[in-house]
Amino acid sequence: MVLLSQPVALDNHISAIPTYKPVLTSQPIPVVDLTDPEAKTLIVKACEEFGFFKVVNHGVRPGLMTRLEQEAIDFFALPQTLKSQSGPPEPYGYGSKRIGPNGDVGWIEYILLNANPQLSSPKTSTIFRQTSQNFRKAVEEYMHELKEVSCKVLEMVAEGLGIEPRDTLSKMVRDEKSDSCLRLNHYPTAEEEEENMVKVGFGEHTDPQIISVLRSNDTAGLQICMKDGSWVAVPPDHSSFFINVGDAFQVMTNGRFKSVKHRVLADTRRSRVSMIYFGGPPLSEKIAPLSSLVPKQEDWLYKEFTWSQYKSSAYKSKLGDYRLGLFEKQPLLTHISNV
Repeated sequence: MVLLSQPVALDNHISAIPTYKPVLTSQPIPVVDLTDPEAKTLIVKACEEFGFFKVVNHGVRPGLMTRLEQEAIDFFALPQTLKSQSGPPEPYGYGSKRIGPNGDVGWIEYILLNANPQLSSPKTSTIFRQTSQNFRKAVEEYMHELKEVSCKVLEMVAEGLGIEPRDTLSKMVRDEKSDSCLRLNHYPTAEEEEENMVKVGFGEHTDPQIISVLRSNDTAGLQICMKDGSWVAVPPDHSSFFINVGDAFQVMTNGRFKSVKHRVLADTRRSRVSMIYFGGPPLSEKIAPLSSLVPKQEDWLYKEFTWSQYKSSAYKSKLGDYRLGLFEKQPLLTHISNV
């Protein structure tokens, strides 16, 4: 894979980048062949046990993945003064080291692009002006194909869980007002800290949307958190995609699927480029446990909310916060009168 030949200068006024010791735990990551007749069963199992899995035979053109990666590399290689014209992100646009508005930082620079052309962003327009037409074309083609992968996986989940109709989940992502987005991350090489500590590229967090589809180059760094709290390194594979269960999906399954906590550590030898498609519902979509899975509302673990409400709440939180806590149902208190 093509890597940046020279380190990219990030904002030098932030020095408080967190560090961690490299993880040593190993655990096989579930792999699902989307052409396998048993794929729907394997996907449901992986979502229940890990909240994360790898997909192969996904149908996305390898040339498109390579082309978008190269376009991203070309953008991140631009002079910092030019890139900074596209930021800071609000939330779309170019960002460097700062992750969100609440003080989180990482060894990273990134672009966040909205997948819905109806929701224009001045910062996004600036990015497209600074890049070639090939960049915009690659972004649009990639988002189209990743939407199809997301919907295919969601329809397989619906079949595996017996949800009717089959497009109950996928129609939220297919909707013309879907609030989906694409994130292009660049993690420059980072020197190893004292006592074998390495810089954090992107701190631990969950993804708020329904589903996330990640592809990266062949540089390591991604880790997921297991149910016992241990961290597992995910071996990179530039030809495959990794699927994350998001917060909204956890709510819709009433906690049956878990939104997986994950993070990225910077590599000391090679830069990492990742491309993540976040499949989200329309802003007005109501998110609640599905009636086909949880017929009685008294069994719901979460309150109903709109995606707009949750997105706004998540944007105001710290990266590692448990965002769903604000939307969990509290047990009803029975007041006993002494009269």
